[in-house]
Amino acid sequence: MAASKDGHRLPTDVRPTHYDLVVRTDLEKEVFQGIVKISLDVTTETSTLVFNTTDLDLIDASLSSDALGSVQTPTSQSFAAEWEEGTLSFARALPAGSKAQLRIAFAGKLTGALLGYYKSEFTENDGMKGIYTLTQFQPSAARRAFPCWDEPALKATYSVSMISRAHLVSLANMSAASEGPFDPAAEAAKDENVAKLFSVMSPADQQAPGEWKITRFDTTPPISSYIVAYANGPFKCLESSYKSPLSGKVRPLRVYTTSEIVHQAKHALEITEKVLPIYEEVFDIEYPLPKLDTLAAHDFDMGAMENWGLITGRTNCYLMDPEKIQLSMLKRIVVTQSHEIAHMWFGNITTMEWWDNLYLNEGFATFMGEYIIVARLYPEWKVDSEFLTTDLASALILDAKPSSHPIEVPCPDVNQVNQIFDGLSYAKAASVLRMLCNYVGQERFIKGVSIYLKEHLYSNTVTKDLWDGIQTATGTDIPKMMDNWVKKIGFPVITVTENKDSITVRQDRFLETGHAEAKDNETIWTVPLALLTVDESGKPHVDNTVVLDTREKTIPLDTSKPYKLNASTYGVYRVLYPEERLFNLTKEAAKGEEIFSLNDRIGLVHDAFALAKAGFLTVSAALTAVDNLRNDQASYVWDSISLNLQILSSTWWENPKVLEPLNKLRASLFGPIVQKLGFDNGPNDDPSTIQLRSTAVEQAAASGETSVVEELKKRFARYMESGDDSGIPADIMRPTLLAGVRHGGRKEFEFVKKVHAGAATPPATTLSAMLALCQVQDTQLVEEVLEYMRTTVRDQDLMYFFRGLQSNNATRRRAAEFLKAHFDEVSDRFPASYKIQDIVSMTFRNLTKDEDYAVIVDFFKDKDRSKYNMAYDQMLDSVRASNAWIKRSTADVEQWLADWSRRSS
Repeated sequence: MAASKDGHRLPTDVRPTHYDLVVRTDLEKEVFQGIVKISLDVTTETSTLVFNTTDLDLIDASLSSDALGSVQTPTSQSFAAEWEEGTLSFARALPAGSKAQLRIAFAGKLTGALLGYYKSEFTENDGMKGIYTLTQFQPSAARRAFPCWDEPALKATYSVSMISRAHLVSLANMSAASEGPFDPAAEAAKDENVAKLFSVMSPADQQAPGEWKITRFDTTPPISSYIVAYANGPFKCLESSYKSPLSGKVRPLRVYTTSEIVHQAKHALEITEKVLPIYEEVFDIEYPLPKLDTLAAHDFDMGAMENWGLITGRTNCYLMDPEKIQLSMLKRIVVTQSHEIAHMWFGNITTMEWWDNLYLNEGFATFMGEYIIVARLYPEWKVDSEFLTTDLASALILDAKPSSHPIEVPCPDVNQVNQIFDGLSYAKAASVLRMLCNYVGQERFIKGVSIYLKEHLYSNTVTKDLWDGIQTATGTDIPKMMDNWVKKIGFPVITVTENKDSITVRQDRFLETGHAEAKDNETIWTVPLALLTVDESGKPHVDNTVVLDTREKTIPLDTSKPYKLNASTYGVYRVLYPEERLFNLTKEAAKGEEIFSLNDRIGLVHDAFALAKAGFLTVSAALTAVDNLRNDQASYVWDSISLNLQILSSTWWENPKVLEPLNKLRASLFGPIVQKLGFDNGPNDDPSTIQLRSTAVEQAAASGETSVVEELKKRFARYMESGDDSGIPADIMRPTLLAGVRHGGRKEFEFVKKVHAGAATPPATTLSAMLALCQVQDTQLVEEVLEYMRTTVRDQDLMYFFRGLQSNNATRRRAAEFLKAHFDEVSDRFPASYKIQDIVSMTFRNLTKDEDYAVIVDFFKDKDRSKYNMAYDQMLDSVRASNAWIKRSTADVEQWLADWSRRSS
């Protein structure tokens, strides 16, 4: 708990052990009041108490101690806004080894800030507006709701009581122990905390028995402040239960939201019921709380949050019309809830000691929750293959930037915490764990994880603790293999040189800008090469024992036969083959899975384009690889192709000599798939077919393929005229709305605005409508979208609009100009949340002209970038890399596309 070098942490002279917290919520006045009594162990003699608080009025404070006898009031108090700390000084010092109790009354406003204790707004079916409250404390916002010691290692137990209007529902981490009418005077007589709260209430509120109730919740186990949670509002729920496979105990499960959409919580509830017993069996540790609730919120900063016993998250992560099943939305619900439930063990029972080990929470929840567990529930989804595009590819794109950071990233104080909730802490960490799991074997890996959890129940951990557990289960020197993957920046490219009877492999740090300079190329990773070779009978074999832990290594190999490194793409690295070998690999892969698996084909596509961007391969070689795979039948191969062709399109978006033939190429690839599969799901379609159809329709429409665009326009027109969307399968609703707006005018635009604003619109359709509104081509409508963003769009949804505007070539530069013109206004909407860094990154990273870099730097030179400097540096890296790629490869791309156009005409 000592402060990191050059960092700032709370003093270590006291440690909280228990919080008695009473919160009174007044939704009508949009305020809350409360009182907290914090039990403290005094480790060092002190007369001052330093704790976290911000945006609260501290009304009254007192300190009692068994060692000192009488109650003290502060002789002085001060606040350090930069560190969000309050300091209370007392006349008599607390002796070391004693126990004390600090009581503070406080009050605050319920704002829409998306953090702390805040309000969320909703519209009922009858059009009436309503609000409710909930908390979002991760990583350091509990201090906005009550004074506390707000660091993850300072675990304590919590007893929460909530006073609210009698007709509302109160929720918290634990089950309600009691609930009844709140008579202020009577309650004050029997509860000293309530008595203190009563003394600071207004006279009118003191005389209002019958209008209020008090809900007292059971005491939590020891938990970190950031996973404390409570909520209050007119909630309804769907309810189920699960039976523990370890103890036989039955626990209730509920999903809460507001009445007009609660029926859409069916799938979130079902997945909760399925997932919990699997986690218990896998970890051999029972879920310790008496219940698990989930609250789907209309306003939420993150995707979802793993508060122990009360998960919270966005409606578009949890809700789906049960009559209109959309595969991508079903997957999102499953993955989100499985991820958050993984945190009940990774993060909640066992918690990282400080935020520099965030990946111990997020990397594991991503790997276990979105991959291991979901694969057991839905093997037909082939989530291991999907992972390569959704997680591994995105992680390597980010980690290839010079300004990347290690998975275990130095985080000296809380002002930098928000920035590390990124693709490296989640996706790269998950990818590295997946690589380790494949190397040691899944069964032994999970056994090691179980050992790790059991040895650190209700405590805090660092990386070494995890490695110790897995090493115990596997007998492998885990730190030797893994430390550089976690503690060092970047990842390697493995360059293959073919000899007569062998190959020589060499590792260097991979950068999207090309060859790494010596100062950036010092790390030697322990790389499991997973060498695939073919025997005399033509059958493939994988040698998982071959490891590259030096700069270079020569491996005996018959290069006259097919071979491949990184079999099934478990490794977190790129492989650079000679271009002729890459051509032969993709030709062989195009024959099916006799030698190269689905994962091999996906990995080949991603590697080819990443290596082309960095200048190790020509773009023409990568495009030839795609052309070789044009008859592939696997949806995830096509997902990898579509992502990389979108990257090409987004890079050369201002060059019609590239963009026009590239769109024809995309149309030639995806159009035939739509012709084959059609637009409507069949009763016997498997998930792969449904996903391939959705991808093909979306990509063909984006490329301007005429027959697909016309069909989507027809379906959109019928929907607009009748209000009936039954003619649009849920899986192609998004490309239909996008095509309607992109190829329409004001009438289509206004219709989609109504869809977006509709209280009964399913969350997935609402999200599609946001992105569709950004496809406008008319300059007047563009300005109306920007004004709509300023005046109407929810704060949580603003990033979707910026994302949508960046996907539209007609609005990309205008969106950047808009953000510059209204930067302070937009920043003020996210005073301490994650979203400003996302908005900055996505709005400027696609600008590629020579002058763009200088203009961006000049704009931000006088801005306080302390909350988003990592994202800012990564964005500048993207601009530089794209500009260099254009200069290096435009002639090559133009020539290949011209040759292809001649061949295909």
